[in-house]
Amino acid sequence: MQTNLVQHFANTSEGQEAEDILRACVHCGFCTATCPTYQELNDERDGPRGRIYLMKMFLEGAEVTEKTREHLDRCLTCRSCETTCPSGVQYGRLVDISRGFLEKELPRPRQQRWLRWALTRVLPDRRLFGALLRVGQVVRPAVPGKFRAKIPPRRKPNPWPVSNHSRWVLALAGCAQPAAAPNTNAAAARVLDKLGVSLVEASEAGCCGAVNYHLSEHERGLEQMRRNIDAWWPAIEAGAEAIVMTASGCGAMVQDYGHLLREDPVYASKARRVSELCVDLGAFLLNENLEPLKVPAGQGKVAFHCPCTLQHAMKQSGVVEQVLSKAGIELAATQDPHLCCGSAGTYSITQPQMSQKLLDNKLKALTVDNPERIVTANIGCQLHLETKAQIPVNHWIELLDR
Repeated sequence: MQTNLVQHFANTSEGQEAEDILRACVHCGFCTATCPTYQELNDERDGPRGRIYLMKMFLEGAEVTEKTREHLDRCLTCRSCETTCPSGVQYGRLVDISRGFLEKELPRPRQQRWLRWALTRVLPDRRLFGALLRVGQVVRPAVPGKFRAKIPPRRKPNPWPVSNHSRWVLALAGCAQPAAAPNTNAAAARVLDKLGVSLVEASEAGCCGAVNYHLSEHERGLEQMRRNIDAWWPAIEAGAEAIVMTASGCGAMVQDYGHLLREDPVYASKARRVSELCVDLGAFLLNENLEPLKVPAGQGKVAFHCPCTLQHAMKQSGVVEQVLSKAGIELAATQDPHLCCGSAGTYSITQPQMSQKLLDNKLKALTVDNPERIVTANIGCQLHLETKAQIPVNHWIELLDR
């Protein structure tokens, strides 16, 4: 694709990166076949190829309108198009860069600005989010059914193991997961303990930066990344084997720290090392002896939902399924595993109508084989799926902790 970016974009490192990505696109349209929003709307502007043209026009100086932003906002950034693309177009980076530029060029209406401001201040703040969630859980019985489903019930974690092994790995507590699903990391710690590995959380680490970065508050997101690197670095120097991610949304972000901070003179090398150590929990377990984790037969079929961040961003499609099968868990058949459930970080809040359509589609696809429960690998997907699911929804590691 030929490009001619305007000077004030072309003179930035992000603009140069965007130009390289644009030039990789050959307009083939294979991406439209696996784009969830294109499948629903059948509008070229709501598919990756059309959005690439919209971003190209914007970066080349064409007049940008609310209509352009509407089509970009409707993108889930699921990155299914990246898995499909034969040319290796890094669409996720292109849309992050373009949205960041667009946010400065075209101010949003006041209501949207307030919503996005609230999301970037509440969700990444573990303590604030946890406090607000507890209030919601207290009043949950009095909340009308439609809204009650959006408040996850209170869950209690199993106790963490107390043993210390010579092998140890880091974990990220994150922002929403400790309050909404506190048993996830506890279950991971107990499972790893059976394998002779200790799981350790660095108390100063917080949100991975994804919420702010993907909502175009890039500098706030980068600051959260630097804070996490500072929190992890003493443990890395002390010999931590890996940074094991129990939420694939966070994993997809942490694996990009090295790229996003590549020009930071203080953090570039540390960020690169953090990204090298980042590994999804499923990939870590697949390299271990799973005999101690065998579950008894007759537990019933389980449907696994592979989050977009796991299969398209982290490129770990099929890994968790292998772990579950090796542990003796019977997997139910599902349909369209490449399509997004509609959670997509804050998408379920900013684009509720499309999100609900995709959720309905996903639940049908996950329950065609009548499973007894659904499991997933990302807190956002877990909370989103359980708002309408008629069967329990858990993180998959909880199955191995039983």
